[in-house]
Amino acid sequence: MKWLELHVDTAPGGIEPVSALLSAQGVDSLVIDEESDFKDFLENNRRYWDYVDEALLAEKRGKCRVTFYLSDDEEGWGTAAQVRVALSALKKQHPEYAPLLLSVENVADEDWENNWKQFYKPMEIGERLLVVPEWIDPGETRRVTLLLNPGLTFGTGAHATTRLCLTALDRLIRGGETVLDLGCGSGILSIAALRLGAARAFACDVDPACVNVAYENAALNGIGRERYTVRAGDATTDRALQNELGGGCDVVVANIVADVILALAARVRGLLKDGGAFLCSGVIDDRAAEVRAGLLDAGWTIEDTQSSEGWYAFLCR
Repeated sequence: MKWLELHVDTAPGGIEPVSALLSAQGVDSLVIDEESDFKDFLENNRRYWDYVDEALLAEKRGKCRVTFYLSDDEEGWGTAAQVRVALSALKKQHPEYAPLLLSVENVADEDWENNWKQFYKPMEIGERLLVVPEWIDPGETRRVTLLLNPGLTFGTGAHATTRLCLTALDRLIRGGETVLDLGCGSGILSIAALRLGAARAFACDVDPACVNVAYENAALNGIGRERYTVRAGDATTDRALQNELGGGCDVVVANIVADVILALAARVRGLLKDGGAFLCSGVIDDRAAEVRAGLLDAGWTIEDTQSSEGWYAFLCR
């Protein structure tokens, strides 16, 4: 049998979460290389050398690697694709664990790309949406198609929080709305809103790479910049960005993390029209009660609560 050797590079704090993530995908045999192990090795074996290469020390500084093996077949590549999606979600929840990069040993880049792509399938979401990877022809369908190239950002539609938000948007958007997408990632939520009939959407993310990815995904769906604006920045602290966001939105959606949602809770109302909807997700189950209480304390009425795979979404007015 042929095997794939895969590596996940992470910060020291990410080793345990990455190991748990892999275990959830059925991968339990791991090799973990920690920065501290390398330092201990140097300290305990100084008698074998007089000089340590500073470049090597710099290379090891702050880096850890988790190595695992999968069968080089359809099942193995399928697991690799699921790990890739899960890592994107983990990086969004915990940017301090970065880089959280997945690589495959001795596999050409084009082979890696082509193999994981085959495991992204069209997904029917809600009553109207069909999320389709750009390399797949959906054929004839009565559903509203949303073409997507996930790139290296979060937001493929495969994660539970994204599906929860898309399902809610499928119910909320009826035509002509203005939508604000905070923490947009690939742009999937704001672009879906536009495909469902929203008139305009504004999106932002702290990761500058998301700007081009979101615009590219919008272009795939025939959406131009006259209807769609994407910016890089932190909407909780960037005054210039806050001013550009303005107000008067019908829907604000934030698929981010619990701490950011709590920080936004008191500020979002000024971005909405009277009676507008605040849709938030990215809340793991052990923080759902805390976020719910924070939303209520900020004066929101929670109109609907949905959960999937241990994640929660709240629809507020």
